Amino acid sequence: MKRSGQRVIPVTVIAAAVVSAVAIPSPASGAGPVRIAMSTLRADESRLTSDPLMLKVRQSIATLDNTQVEAVDAGRPQNPDNVRRVEALLGPLQFEHLFPLRVAQYTYRGLLQAIAKFPAICARYPQAGADPDRSDAICRRTLATMFAHFAQEPGGHNASHAVPQWRQGLVHVREVGWNETMRGGYNAECSPAVWQGRAWPCGKFDNGDFVSYFGRGAKQLSYNYNYGPFSEAMFGNVRTLLDRPGLVADTWLNLASATFFFSYPQPPKPSMLHALDGTWQPNAADIGNGLLPGFGVTTQIINGGIECGRLAEHPQSLNRMAYYREFAAYFGVPVPGNEVLGCKGMKAFDNAGAGALAVYWEQDYTWSTRFPDGKSYACKRVSYQTPYSALKPGDYALCVVANFSNVEVIDDGS
Repeated sequence: MKRSGQRVIPVTVIAAAVVSAVAIPSPASGAGPVRIAMSTLRADESRLTSDPLMLKVRQSIATLDNTQVEAVDAGRPQNPDNVRRVEALLGPLQFEHLFPLRVAQYTYRGLLQAIAKFPAICARYPQAGADPDRSDAICRRTLATMFAHFAQEPGGHNASHAVPQWRQGLVHVREVGWNETMRGGYNAECSPAVWQGRAWPCGKFDNGDFVSYFGRGAKQLSYNYNYGPFSEAMFGNVRTLLDRPGLVADTWLNLASATFFFSYPQPPKPSMLHALDGTWQPNAADIGNGLLPGFGVTTQIINGGIECGRLAEHPQSLNRMAYYREFAAYFGVPVPGNEVLGCKGMKAFDNAGAGALAVYWEQDYTWSTRFPDGKSYACKRVSYQTPYSALKPGDYALCVVANFSNVEVIDDGS
């Protein structure tokens, strides 16, 4: 029996709203529904995500509304602060000089919009001592790092071309050999039989075949379980880019996919942003694994499983090192002699590291005295991927409802 003035919220409504949040007492027998107020779920989520690193990460992945992003243009006085900082360091003619072989879909305005979407990139940082230019210095290093990876990931790598290889970035917007009509690409996880297919349901061609989630954009975004979260970060829903993945190639999203990757951590890895701006400081476990601040650790973050940890430097890592030196010189970024630029011998990030952060929700299986049947009726943070992100407000409630079928969420006016 519901309390006066309260209503049970249908699961479909919970899924569409931002919900989180003192438990409404359940039947003493534990046989009936377990009623939990929205305010309880919200309080639980807040308590479980209040650690300093989580708060910093949530701040660093905050996004600008798309109506404001779409208004961004070169030289516009109303551009966001971080965009104007980039414009002061890199104008359209410089962009043309650095990427003369790029395909037409990559534009200077698109870069500015991709930066605008994530206000933490090239943001204003508090001054450190007598260093008034810290914000510009971090932004310069950010651009040099990002562009070095642009030269490697979708780069031309043509040693015989008159344009040097470090300036051959952004020449591919779609994975080589793929186009939008091709079937069977990177969509094994589209099946509804696997949870990835249910969490991020794939788009289909007219004949029912799943669309292909091959690499697109400056980061060569691939697979539905990456397109879905990216779509949610860009549009607040998973459907937009799962249904129309080609937008990641043909709009400003081709560069926003890179700023998205740059800003988001990949547990147990920190984000590239935090590796660059000093938020991530290696602890003893990181140091023991050879993970030190410098360009090399960004290669570990972006492609460490392939390029890092060997006795000798991997050819792709050597490319990135050479490209970074060139871009660093162009942007006036100091490269100290002791900076670790490569990643040979560098072990992978692990859960003992300073950047390890559990960013997904999973059922909490522990025994609890909170409810008569001993179940927790709660979720906990884990480091492996699940459909529910601790970085997204409201997903905690979705996790609880999904894992405990007898839960009824009560609207208590919160």
